Amino acid sequence: MKQIFLFLLLMISMWSCQEDRLTDDQAQELLADTHRFHASLDKLTDVIVHDIFSPPVASRIYTYPCVAAYETLIPKHQGYKSMAGQLHGLKAIPKPKDTSGLYLELAALEAFLTVGQALIFSEDKIADFRFEVYAELDSLGLSPMQREKSVLYGKTVAAHILAWADADNYKQTRSDPKYTITDDPGKWKPTPPAYMEGIEPSWNNIRPMVIEKADQFRPKAPSIYDLDKNSQFYKETLEVYETVNRLSEEQKQIASFWDCNPYVMNQTGHMMFATKKITPGGHWMGIANIASETAKHNLMSSIETTMLVSISLFDAFISCWDEKYRSKLIRPETVINEYIDEKWKPLLQTPPFPEHTSGHSVISTASAEMLTHLLGDNFKYIDDVELKYGLPIRKYNSFKEASAEAAISRLYGGIHYLPSITEGVKQGELIGQYIIQNIRTK
Repeated sequence: MKQIFLFLLLMISMWSCQEDRLTDDQAQELLADTHRFHASLDKLTDVIVHDIFSPPVASRIYTYPCVAAYETLIPKHQGYKSMAGQLHGLKAIPKPKDTSGLYLELAALEAFLTVGQALIFSEDKIADFRFEVYAELDSLGLSPMQREKSVLYGKTVAAHILAWADADNYKQTRSDPKYTITDDPGKWKPTPPAYMEGIEPSWNNIRPMVIEKADQFRPKAPSIYDLDKNSQFYKETLEVYETVNRLSEEQKQIASFWDCNPYVMNQTGHMMFATKKITPGGHWMGIANIASETAKHNLMSSIETTMLVSISLFDAFISCWDEKYRSKLIRPETVINEYIDEKWKPLLQTPPFPEHTSGHSVISTASAEMLTHLLGDNFKYIDDVELKYGLPIRKYNSFKEASAEAAISRLYGGIHYLPSITEGVKQGELIGQYIIQNIRTK
């Protein structure tokens, strides 16, 4: 009798679980919600900040997960084109053998998280986030059996993308020689307070996504180093000095908002401590998220937007870093302290790499070109990306308005000469337009 009772109890429990499960339509509707993808991108940014990845490396960490999510989801959306054959080295993605019970929305999320987790240090943070997401889905009625097949396919795509990423020369550049400081007075040298070595001097050896080679959009060279007070270089240096000395409050706010230095060293007496912040690329990935939410994009459009912005960032950093370590131009802070005012300090902390061209000018312009292509030239949005870093929101009438502000912020911050900014904007425009013209999602 006891065995019969237990059997009936088990059957009732199983029937109850079946009642709680989502139908296929309900599951599709639940998984199509964009907030989980946006939250996943935000989580990846948080980990990038925590692990203190440099701006170029951060751009790589964003791109591969976004491509993985896009490639996983496109079979469900007719009219979208694969990036295979369009991005250098990317071959066709493995197709699922059986689509019954396969939720590509969930598979795309898994592909994004799996690739992202493989590219950062704090893997446990992504693992914990994944556990929370799946626990939520289970509580809403998506059973483990419903998600197992989808997760497996997501991991299959992730493995394909990671194999592609593994051939981009990143690992090889980890053992490349460090930047060598020379006696040439016009060449870059480490700056206070940390005097960090130059980061990623071999980044131009990374395989691009769309552009053909690192020096394809080589900018105009910087002014010749010359300390004669009538020289162009001296005038540009004096411009930085005088601009910082007479900044308005609005200009200070602009400089701080677009600082995006992932590792700021603070000095109090004999003590030094670091402040972690978002990278320039991370700021624009946040803008891509905001733009998708503002435009009320569906999941496919959200992933498309973030992927295209990430690709723009990836190639923009390669192009910019190629010029930085070719010209190796000295920073304004060094020249001003040695020859104009030894006590002068820029508003922002000078980042640890050569001056020309301005990285924020290049990558912001390339990103704005792509977002303008996708959403139009008069797209108004509120940028709250920096709120978690203690900075207020800023409102923009277009992406190009924002990128122009990001570019000039480097002069306000005292870390770039004006030609580095203007040439960087031109460089970013060319990169952004080239990517727009040479890959198609539809």
